[in-house]
Amino acid sequence: MASLVRSLSAAAGQTDRPILDGPAIAKSMSDASSGNVSATLRNTSPASVEGTIKISNISRFLAVGDVGGFITFKQGSSGGNCEIKIDLDNGPVLLSVLSPEISDYLNALMAPLATGEKLRKPEYLELVVSVYSKAISDEIASSRIRASIDFPGVVTSVKGGTFSGKKASFDIPLLDLLVLETPLSYEVKWN
Repeated sequence: MASLVRSLSAAAGQTDRPILDGPAIAKSMSDASSGNVSATLRNTSPASVEGTIKISNISRFLAVGDVGGFITFKQGSSGGNCEIKIDLDNGPVLLSVLSPEISDYLNALMAPLATGEKLRKPEYLELVVSVYSKAISDEIASSRIRASIDFPGVVTSVKGGTFSGKKASFDIPLLDLLVLETPLSYEVKWN
């Protein structure tokens, strides 16, 4: 909660801290009880977080909790396929698997990703303004998450991102992720 208050104060213009603290998010994910994720995230600007998240054992990660088809991962002798789908049904469970602290933080921000509530983006931003401030709403609206994922082979195609070599990269507007007005869907294929 102390981190949440500092972050919300920052977004309200009281300090120069960003609303999303990349290193704090990474520590929370790495410390989660599943013990299967290590993350390195950094702020590239006050409104952007980027970095890497490593899942040490994809099968064990997928077996933790009921993430409702969040990831399907298939690896064969001729390559593989990974689909990532995030929607209001699996979002709250996914958050609890990744990090209870992140889930608490997003619940405090009333984010549909955490609450499962159906809201349109303008409605959500109006809610944030009414409870917190316009500065926080503006920060959420302008923030982005950039993530790169390394795959076991050379990536041949990506839906929803870009690729180079064995790496797929994604640039996700934070508002799209928090509200999930349209479910997020990504697919990566590799040799």
